[in-house]
Amino acid sequence: MKELKVIELFAGVGGFRLGLEKTGNYRVVWSNQWEPSTKIQHASKVYEARFGSKNHSNEDIAEVPLKEIPDAELLVGGFPCQDYSVATTLQNSKGLIGKKGVLWWSIHRILSEKKNPPNYLFLENVDRLLKSPSTQRGRDFAIILKSLEELGYAVEWRVINAADYGMPQRRRRVFLLAYHRSTEIYKRLQESNAATWMGTDGVIASALPLNKSIKPPSVFTIEGDLVHLSESFNTSKELSPFENTGVYIKGAVYTTKTLSAYDGAKTVLGDVLQNGEVVEDFFIPKEDLSKWEYLKGAKKETRTAKNGFIYQYSEGSMVFPDALDKASRTIITGEGGKSASRFKHVVSTKKGLRRLTPVELERLNMFPDNHTKLEGISDTKRAFFMGNALVIGVVEKIAASLFEKIESNR
Repeated sequence: MKELKVIELFAGVGGFRLGLEKTGNYRVVWSNQWEPSTKIQHASKVYEARFGSKNHSNEDIAEVPLKEIPDAELLVGGFPCQDYSVATTLQNSKGLIGKKGVLWWSIHRILSEKKNPPNYLFLENVDRLLKSPSTQRGRDFAIILKSLEELGYAVEWRVINAADYGMPQRRRRVFLLAYHRSTEIYKRLQESNAATWMGTDGVIASALPLNKSIKPPSVFTIEGDLVHLSESFNTSKELSPFENTGVYIKGAVYTTKTLSAYDGAKTVLGDVLQNGEVVEDFFIPKEDLSKWEYLKGAKKETRTAKNGFIYQYSEGSMVFPDALDKASRTIITGEGGKSASRFKHVVSTKKGLRRLTPVELERLNMFPDNHTKLEGISDTKRAFFMGNALVIGVVEKIAASLFEKIESNR
């Protein structure tokens, strides 16, 4: 049984890599992490400290010459959700290129220009991708699907909430798997019934089971070239045509709303706490408590905008402190630091109310303890990393299923 070679893009502090390597079936042969407009590349430093600097690139992926990127069977990455509109046409057979700085097109460049592009893609994004932008719901996702089809790939996707499968954080992300037409999985998908693939037979369904009562999918085609899509996709409808689960092959979309099915063990917020090991810094001083209570509480108040416009502002209350017997809320990038916040987690302990520590945040994403601990990296920065990271358990389960499907078809 051989390991599959992997290229890891937008690597952050290595969440994808940790999930893949936990299966024992994958080997990262090249990685890239670059934070634009940042003098000190903190995430890349952590990545190199954990995995070594060999075959790791810390430069703008759009500027990396293709000859420096080795061949691999799988390309993975959590690429940023940006504006994917197609800006220009090239005067050659490549046809199209998107806006500079939009990182989807860096993946596209590797797939379209490498002599031996990866057979498989495993990508992650915020679930907003399925319905952005607000003026043309679903356009960005349609552009991604169409550009992959033009490069010879079929795609399956699903929005997954890690907590639905017993993991310690309620974190919803869309995961995409793409299969090149030269692979056996592509051929099996082509021969399969789309609903059966989405419901039981596909890579994601095999990894993370669904409720059996799956609605028949809606079916539509993505017509025209990328420029046409960019300008005219879904200009008249308010809703995105893409549901939380789907398959795309040869121009046809099959998509339906699905529900998870899981009755195994569950990890909750209380399970990850460092009881008795937390320094005073993380406890909320009594004099600051009213600020936290105000921000977490329900509000109906009159506010004035910068331009003088007066408006009514209202919002509901947050659970305060956070429930220890449930999976945690989603970690956001602003989780660190002492200042009071509506969205930071607060837990009740024998010693009083406190914020979560970097180790607890790592555990909520299923990282090893102190994975992000490094000289010169603040607790606030460590929290930021976890706000950007993915839940490793989801990657591990899908990666194991993908490898099994590849091996069974060899």
